[in-house]
Amino acid sequence: MDFAPAFDAIADIVRSIPRFDLLIAAIVAMVGGWIGAVMVHRRVPAGRVVRTLSTLALGAILITVVLQLSRFDSRIDLAVPQLGLPSQVVEGGETRIPVSPDGHYWLEAQLNGVPANFLVDTGATVTAVSQEVADRAGLAARTGGIPVRITTANGAINAQISTADTLSFGNVEASGIDVIIVPNLGQTNVLGMNVLSRLSGWRVEDRTLILVPAQADLSE
Repeated sequence: MDFAPAFDAIADIVRSIPRFDLLIAAIVAMVGGWIGAVMVHRRVPAGRVVRTLSTLALGAILITVVLQLSRFDSRIDLAVPQLGLPSQVVEGGETRIPVSPDGHYWLEAQLNGVPANFLVDTGATVTAVSQEVADRAGLAARTGGIPVRITTANGAINAQISTADTLSFGNVEASGIDVIIVPNLGQTNVLGMNVLSRLSGWRVEDRTLILVPAQADLSE
């Protein structure tokens, strides 16, 4: 039996559930658990069933949150393909980036084939691009999912999540990488840890940032 269509359907549901709905579902499940506990205490026959169902519901909500957040964490990414979620892959050859006069590491990249400069930021959880770059690269905001709210120099703002088909720089090629589209970001696109953590390693030598990705699998 082919379970792929079922996994794809589950993946679509997981991606489409917004955080507000998850919060409401969690509250309902907790209230149900409390009602079930009261029913058990009063020896109502259906009490155990209600409490069990609420526990299962809370477990399902937790799994849903983990699956959505796993897009930002390479340590959890191994479980994602089993539900049909796109794999985020970073591979290629070693790339060296000299430090810029401003003391930062900048790289010239191609985002979906569109040129864009990125600041390498190990303090950023997710790769971020400006609205202008997103428009030029044809990135569309993902509907549903957990909303992202980030803090900038101008205060806290809402950002949209999207997925880049390709992101290449130097000898590195990334595919299926999640990015956040940030309004008023200006010219400072950011390469975050959701890309860097998928490298085999990275280090700084003589004021040069050395990125070492996994080698592409040529056996297929």
